[in-house]
Parts: sequence; C-alpha cells; structure tokens
Amino acid sequence: MSDPDIILVDDDEDIRISLSQSLEMTGHEVLAFARAERALERIGPNFGGVVVSDIKMPGMDGLQFLDAVLRIDMTIPVVLITGHGDVPLAVEALGKGAFDFVEKPFAKDRVASAIARGLQHRRMVLELRELRETATVDKRLESLILGQSAPIVELRRKVETIAESAIDVLITGATGTGKEHVARAIHHMSGQGRAGPFVTINLTALPETQIEIELFGYVAGAFPGATRSRIGRLEHGRGGTIFLDEIGSAPPSLQAKLLRVIEDRAVLPLGTSEPVALEARFIASSRSPLEPLVAAGEFRDDLLYRINPVTIRLPPLSDRPEDLPRLFQRFVTDAARRFKKPEPEVTPERLIALANRSWAGNMRELSNAAELFVLGLENQIPAETACGQTLPERMDRIERGIIAATLAAQNGSLKATYEVLGLSRKTLYDKMQKHGLRREEFVN
Repeated sequence: MSDPDIILVDDDEDIRISLSQSLEMTGHEVLAFARAERALERIGPNFGGVVVSDIKMPGMDGLQFLDAVLRIDMTIPVVLITGHGDVPLAVEALGKGAFDFVEKPFAKDRVASAIARGLQHRRMVLELRELRETATVDKRLESLILGQSAPIVELRRKVETIAESAIDVLITGATGTGKEHVARAIHHMSGQGRAGPFVTINLTALPETQIEIELFGYVAGAFPGATRSRIGRLEHGRGGTIFLDEIGSAPPSLQAKLLRVIEDRAVLPLGTSEPVALEARFIASSRSPLEPLVAAGEFRDDLLYRINPVTIRLPPLSDRPEDLPRLFQRFVTDAARRFKKPEPEVTPERLIALANRSWAGNMRELSNAAELFVLGLENQIPAETACGQTLPERMDRIERGIIAATLAAQNGSLKATYEVLGLSRKTLYDKMQKHGLRREEFVN
C-alpha cells in the first residue's frame, strides 16, 4: 500500500465514507479509521501528509489524539472537525498546535482548502529538515537558489547576509525567475525558518470582494452570517515570514491597511479592536519596478518605502545562460523522480538546442520543458520566436548559448570545448571574453 497523504479519523461512518470518497476524487490517497488508536499506528516522524480528525469520539478523543500526534512530530498538520457546540474546544486546540479546524456541517471545499495548505506546509517542513540534516549552509543555499553564474553567486551572498537580520525585503524579477524560491531561502536561513511558518499570499489570486476577510480574518458577530471566528492568512504567519506575492496588484484600499500591518507588526481582525501581534518578517515581490506605479498614483509611496529597505533584483535566465545546462539537468532529475520515470540522458546536442532559445518564461519555462522531456513530449515544446531582436543580437545570443552549453558538457575543459567547436584556443578565449563566460563556472 502506498503511503497516504491524508489520515482521516471519524467514528461516524457516513462522514468517514463521504469525506474519503470526496478527497479521493480530487487525487488524494486517504487512509480512514474509526478509532484514533488505530490511526496512530500509521503515523511516524516522516509522515508526509495531513491528519484530519473529529473531536468527539469514543475512546481516545480528538484532543488526546492531537497531543499524541504532536508528540510524534509537532510539525504534522492536524485539522480538527468539530460540532457547533465544540468550537471553544477547537480554538483551545489551535493554541495547543492544531493546524486548523472545520465546523460541522462543513462544505467539502473548506476541508479541501485546509488540507491543501497543510500538505504544502508539511512538504516544506520535510524539505527543510532534509536540507538541515544533509547539507552545510552553503550547500543549503545552493539547493534553494540554483546556479553557479556570477549573478547567482552574488545573489546567494546577499541572501545569506539579509537572512541574518529581520529586515523586510522587496524582490523584483520577471515571471519565472524564482521570486518565491528566493523568499523561501531567506526564510529558511533566518531565525524565522528555525521556528516559524512561511506563508505565501498571492494578492492577484484573491477576489477583491473577499480580500480583507481572507487576509485579516474576523471574530464571531463581525457581520451578518459570521457565526464563528476565522483566522486570516496574515495571522497564519505569526512568528514566521509572510510573503506578499505581487504586492503591486493590491487595490488602493488594501494598501493603506497593509501599510499599518507592516508598521505595527500586528493585524486587526474584522469586528474587534484588539490587535493580534504577528512578530513576522515581510517579504514582498513584484514582476516589475513599483516606482512607475507610484508616479502614476496607483501605488502608495509610503508603502513602497516601508517594504523595500532592501531590494533584490533577480536576473532573467537570458542574462545567465551558463546556468542553463545545470538547471535543465537538475529539473530533469527532479521530474524523473516526481513522475517515477527513468531519467533520460541529456546530450550535449540537446543542451546546445536549448541554448538557442531565449526562455522568456525563465526557470519556470525551463522546468516545464524538462518535464515534457522526461515524459517524452519534447516535440510539443514551442519553437523559439526571438521576437524583437536584430539578427546580430540573435546570432550573439545563439553563439553565447552554444559556447556555454559546450563548456558545461565538457565540464569546463577548454581544450575539449575548442576541439568540439572547431575553434582555435585563442578564438575560444576571445569569444568567452566577449560574452562574459568564465571557465570555472562550468566545472562540476
């Protein structure tokens, strides 16, 4: 039997069967139990999923079960199912370490949302644990921020320096350059990474009519229909790092509230005058510089100044083609493991072909190409258009990419490279100087 990603415990057979079927239809592997004692036998420190449990059960109840699970590993996400009268118990359980709770009768999508967040949290916890157990600080950073080019080496140096402080950060870069990866690296290398959560809030994905409820949460009675309190996404980041993805898309009304949250390091749920201290670091991202939005009156200047005491600008993949071979090989290895497929050989010819593309989608596009390659669908990769470039510019880019790919394939050997390319040593050296390529960047 494969390892489940959800362990469900509920003594009510109808709920147990219905919820199991609903979750399995969305692709989850569910292992259901009527009694908590039996479920504990399948939970160990390396369990990679989420536990969902009723509170009121015969024998070991949900709170006792929660304590037992957290004694095995305090980072395992436990989502509790509670009746209306048991909400105070569920709130108490949150204080003891429960990940979330869902009140009966519940909508299936409410449970699915809690589970999705729990799985993401657990995956990152286990990945970080593995990094800490098997790598030095430098190796951990190399695993989180991929590449050996000069801009990436400098980026890792900056991340390591920034992580040691609690300073807020703004990360800018084109789509697919890895803004969230860099934010996670800062978090993992910091004090927050040792104890607190990393919470991503994609401001472009939240419906404007619900954005304040989603971010700030509310207390019972805050508005008609608010029968119980709800914790907002900002509060889920207490003691950790809150990543505000695409902050430039925040509507003006929200910008003022975010400014207050960042300044006070506290959030005010709707319907109360009692702020909740966050003690969190804020990292924001934007695909493009925010200064033009400020000039156009679409983004608050005081919010910009507050979120960017340090700004990190991520280079596009086209500015570091020497990283492309290693990145593609890494993505192929990861995709083969994820899809449980044999890892196909990446030939120098394939790397040279890849070097002929501009990769407008950056690392995200390259990762997608690696997945298609592993699945045997590489012929569906769209052809390069190279729009907006003159012929000399295109030829320079192609030449630089071919030399970089060949150096990588030959493990940085200059002799092997100029022999493969049919060049003299001096010609190769001159072209490397022209394109800013250094041999040591290609030595494994």
